[in-house]
Amino acid sequence: MSVYDRLKELEITIPKVEPRFKFVPGVQVGELLFISGQTPEIDGKMHYVGRLGADMDVETAKNAARLAALNCIGEMEAVLGSLDRVERIVRVIGYVRSAENFGEQPLVINGASELLHEVFGEQGLHARAALGTSELPFGAPVELEMIVQVKKD
Repeated sequence: MSVYDRLKELEITIPKVEPRFKFVPGVQVGELLFISGQTPEIDGKMHYVGRLGADMDVETAKNAARLAALNCIGEMEAVLGSLDRVERIVRVIGYVRSAENFGEQPLVINGASELLHEVFGEQGLHARAALGTSELPFGAPVELEMIVQVKKD
């Protein structure tokens, strides 16, 4: 089953992601694609805002991580032209805007990991880091970066 068949089955629409600042959605070097950081935005507006352990719960933040991952998939498509060129999701780096003593960052980033597995199957399983930070752009609760292996031409 192609990635696009899975997306249709899951009723997921890939967003068109356009950087608002001076950077590109991703850079391909050889067989690796480095995806720029994405937050949980819809049409350039932050859909989730908050700090984990203070004013946002883990389940809400998992949804935010899922949306950020969806935006990363949009970046993959923008750079590669087709998601069928994705060989494997290699690594996900997740930043979680955390209050003091919040330590459940891995649970939050699972929202992204689960989506990647749903969309890409076994090729969506990846290495990962889930890091806590005090601030993220525009109050975002999460930001994701990814490294993706691209199929050889």
